[in-house]
Amino acid sequence: MARNQNRFLQVLLGFCLASAAWAVQAQAVDVAAAEQLLEASKCGKCHSVDKQKDGPAYKKTAAKYKGKADGEAKLFTHLTTAPMVEIDGVKEEHTKVKSKDEAAIKNLTRYILSR
Repeated sequence: MARNQNRFLQVLLGFCLASAAWAVQAQAVDVAAAEQLLEASKCGKCHSVDKQKDGPAYKKTAAKYKGKADGEAKLFTHLTTAPMVEIDGVKEEHTKVKSKDEAAIKNLTRYILSR
């Protein structure tokens, strides 16, 4: 009976490790694609990875959403809906990301959140 129990634990552990590997792969960021989309969308005009410009640095955005279950969804919405933002006391519409490809935009959100 102990042998069966050990075998069960080995199979369970293998399944858990495989599931974790698949989850990590699903969340992997295609950096080149994200940076191409940032460039095509002209995000660099107002944002950078680590310096404050008219908009917050990606590091600041990543810190804001760190540990929040809805962080990726909120950033996705921000990038796709052109919400009003305030820059130097002036309200203006945030530019939408120049893509309709949901997977590309999700990759971009993971890129920003990984900075």
